[in-house]
Amino acid sequence: MTFFDKIDKVIRREIRIWARRPIYFLGSVAVMAFCTVFYLTFLGQGVPSDLPIAVVDLDGSSTSRNFCRQLDATQLGKVIHYGSFSEAQADMQGGRVTSICVIPEGFNRDIQAQRQPTFSFYVNGLYFLGGSLAWKDILTMVNLTAGAVQREVLRMKGVPESEMAGLLRPVDVDVHQIGNATMNYGAYLANMMIPGMLQMVVVIVLIYSLGAELKYGTSRHLLDTVGHDMYAAVSGKMALYTVLFTLIGWAIEVILYKWLHFPLAGRLGQMLLACFLLVVASESVAVFIIGCVPVCRFALSIGALYSVLGLSLTGFTLPVEALPAGLRGLTMMYPLRHYYELYVQVGIFGSGFGQWYVPVIALLLFCFLPFLVMGRLGRAYTYLNYERN
Repeated sequence: MTFFDKIDKVIRREIRIWARRPIYFLGSVAVMAFCTVFYLTFLGQGVPSDLPIAVVDLDGSSTSRNFCRQLDATQLGKVIHYGSFSEAQADMQGGRVTSICVIPEGFNRDIQAQRQPTFSFYVNGLYFLGGSLAWKDILTMVNLTAGAVQREVLRMKGVPESEMAGLLRPVDVDVHQIGNATMNYGAYLANMMIPGMLQMVVVIVLIYSLGAELKYGTSRHLLDTVGHDMYAAVSGKMALYTVLFTLIGWAIEVILYKWLHFPLAGRLGQMLLACFLLVVASESVAVFIIGCVPVCRFALSIGALYSVLGLSLTGFTLPVEALPAGLRGLTMMYPLRHYYELYVQVGIFGSGFGQWYVPVIALLLFCFLPFLVMGRLGRAYTYLNYERN
């Protein structure tokens, strides 16, 4: 019996186990399908919309009312008027508004006199994204409103139109968004969270698949199936899940980049390669974990902790360069970190092979991890296996 015949037997055996234990389907296909639908639909327009913003207008001028109308017309904000700051603060504490905008008394007078009025903005720190976006829109509306008033004042003073731009805006900043020009937060989440969830599911499912052989006392049967060839046993399981999760990942990326037209500067084929390498590297980590700790419960706990920490340590929530030196070294242990680097070079910058071969090599190096624990895992399959009565 050749090595590939042994792998084929393991694959057929694993498929029969799937038929008896639906948890494999729920833990792989169903979880990834749910995560994909969730992250692609809960922000339908790519940014939050109709966030309740409390406005306390202490000026009551036509300028302040015009500002409120412009803010209410934006996609993000839904203006709710309050007579006092204390009322607005009470509703913020009750979770009915996400931020408070206080227009000071004399707002219109100060703008006409070309003075700078103090404009107060309060945001609930629990809603970091909504508050940041609301502040950006409010700042834009304030500048537009103030600019319109000051332009009218300068016109009444006889200032030529050609000179107004320099007086109102001495420096013109030309901002370019690279990789996500529309600032679509849904695209950002999908490109970051879905690969993170894919790594987590791959690690946990493969740990469970290998650990269940010990848990249910079937590891010797698996070894007998392949003539006690541990490499064939592990390779057979990895081969099946590699095909399954790679197809799932490819389907997701086709949806993202071809159907939803998320930004992609490089080629789709390069991202498909990155997805395949992420799956194989994550599987190698799973084999390493169950080999080091050949107890299903404990290995699953370690795999879950490893995967969750990966979302924080691989550049998703915080740039890797901003982490302490020790943690930066720790991030190298995560396939997700190298996948993100590959995505940045291919998806955002459209770089050539000379720029993204390093993360490819890093992902390939993970494939050597199973060889480090294959002997220990083989002994566990042989001696830690107790048949159930």
